[in-house]
Amino acid sequence: MHRRGLLAGGAALALSQSLPADAEAAYGDIPPLKSVTPYPLGVATSATKVSDPAWSALAARQFSRLTAEWEMKMEYVLQADGSLKLDRADKMVGFARRNGMTVHGHTLIWYAQDGEYFQKLSAKPDAFLNAYVDYIAGVMGRYRGVIPSWDVVNEPIWNDGRGLRPCLWQKVLGDDYIGLALEAAHRADPQALLFINDYNLELTPKKRVTFLKLIETLLKNGAPLHGVGTQTHIDAGITPGLIRSAIADIASLGLKVHISELDISLREDHPTPVAQPRIDQVRTLNELLEAYHDVPANQRYGLTIWALRDSDSWLNTPQGGKSLIPDEPVLFDRLGRPKPLAQAFVNAVK
Repeated sequence: MHRRGLLAGGAALALSQSLPADAEAAYGDIPPLKSVTPYPLGVATSATKVSDPAWSALAARQFSRLTAEWEMKMEYVLQADGSLKLDRADKMVGFARRNGMTVHGHTLIWYAQDGEYFQKLSAKPDAFLNAYVDYIAGVMGRYRGVIPSWDVVNEPIWNDGRGLRPCLWQKVLGDDYIGLALEAAHRADPQALLFINDYNLELTPKKRVTFLKLIETLLKNGAPLHGVGTQTHIDAGITPGLIRSAIADIASLGLKVHISELDISLREDHPTPVAQPRIDQVRTLNELLEAYHDVPANQRYGLTIWALRDSDSWLNTPQGGKSLIPDEPVLFDRLGRPKPLAQAFVNAVK
């Protein structure tokens, strides 16, 4: 049997033997995570999930913030005629408000999505800019005073750190498309906290340097930028120390820091003893939480887990999965039961 297949059974016992006794004893019996976490604790979701009674009950009990995984992105929201489709966003916002949760807006401008409407305007820079501002104003304006924070620009840096990713926004508006987006967002809702969000800031120091230089330039130019989102899609076997270094560097800017899309994959690129990925997963989570707790309290904007249950994770979809073997990257199993990883979370945040 493949080593990952074994992880579904015997490795759970092996891991429990490697964890503190109280973690094993408390399996399945944890306090609401939001009640022990000293900052907002979020979860990513979709409109279909909030209609599921089992999902809804678990999410409302455990988490204090929602992020839309996909349905606030331009690919869904922007129609070919320039109109906005926000029915699913409305549904998620309604669920959050009924359950005393906040919402983090994700995301307004992303290199990977532009849409037919903007493509048709690409030869007309003035009209393109007006539409760009109007799109941001339309989406944010609908939730002005309701959604307190937004990822305004998502993943602007090449993964190897060479510079800004080429995209339609940069092609038409130039490198300052990011500053323009922030200014438009601030006008749309002057009270909202505005973030730039990116990934692999732990794994690729060169990318992190380029990203932080971008942030410094935006601040120097007076951009209304209040926070940085570090996605933190990581593998359990990440080299110890990388997460700590990344969070310290990001926090050094003095802005709010959002651990914005956390999952810890058990898929490791090299053979390991059968229980090792789960042990590494707990170690990695502990390093992350220790590093985040070293950030000044007024800079900790919160931590968002990028799925409620393992079965909800993008890593278990054809787009995110690297194999047919299910991954187990979050705190609750496919049935909604807290895993030893959830108890490790409770122990660390307490």
